[in-house]
Amino acid sequence: MNAVAEFDLAPWMARHLSAVEQALSDWVCPSAPAGLGQTMRYSVLDGGKRLRPLLVLAASESAGPTAASGGAALRAACAVELIHAYSLVHDDMPCMDNDVLRRGKPTVHVQFGQAQALLAGDALQALAFELLVPGDGSLPDGLSAHLCRSLALAAGGGGMAGGQAIDLASVGLALSQTELEHMHRLKTGALLQASVMMGAACGSVPSQALAHLADYGRCLGLAFQVVDDVLDVVSDTATLGKTAGKDADQDKPTFVSLMGLEQAQTYAFDLLAHARAALVSSGLPHVAPLHALADWVGGRRH
Repeated sequence: MNAVAEFDLAPWMARHLSAVEQALSDWVCPSAPAGLGQTMRYSVLDGGKRLRPLLVLAASESAGPTAASGGAALRAACAVELIHAYSLVHDDMPCMDNDVLRRGKPTVHVQFGQAQALLAGDALQALAFELLVPGDGSLPDGLSAHLCRSLALAAGGGGMAGGQAIDLASVGLALSQTELEHMHRLKTGALLQASVMMGAACGSVPSQALAHLADYGRCLGLAFQVVDDVLDVVSDTATLGKTAGKDADQDKPTFVSLMGLEQAQTYAFDLLAHARAALVSSGLPHVAPLHALADWVGGRRH
């Protein structure tokens, strides 16, 4: 058996999730005024798959544990999760997707009101960048600037926010596969790919391997969304922790509505196969966690 086949994701994931959860709890402080801190903590803690921080940490180790900068990688991992959490808070609000359930509990605007939810999302976004500029010398200035730029590009108008704008403008429209892929490469894929590349920056991955890691992140990001579209059809609300069937109810274009269920499932597996091939082509010595996370994306049930 090779190292990838022998790798056990569970203990690796448990160790890294414990570090991420503790860091998030430490850094998302409850002391923000007028209950804002509690709203922020509700938005981030005690729920979520944490795929993005796990990708940061796995990529940071891909060139070898001695190359990884643990403190930088953990800050980057938490920063991408904070951006993801803020996006969910805002996406769930009545002016966007108007959802009432997230991660198996009431959405933030249902629990705390729309104004508090909006402010919590704003504060989480600011905190993400604060983590990447700690001010104590623990991150080199060049790395700090690189991580901030990478995260900003992935989250802004050319990334997640731009993809969400396309999504809102596409309700009731029949998008082509190219148009649908473009929307989701921005809305979902950009932050997932950035997670991989930010981890690579923290782990001093050789330049010749970066294009392969970017290809891995690009394919994984799109595959995640295709699987999400499939689960919205085949799973239920209790399993998903969010409202099942909502895409169809809102007449949103999805990979299932475009391709059909079976072809969408096949497409997801093809994308994940491409992602795994990119890892092989990278020549990096410690990519077993990244392989395992691709398998996890393909096999997830929520």
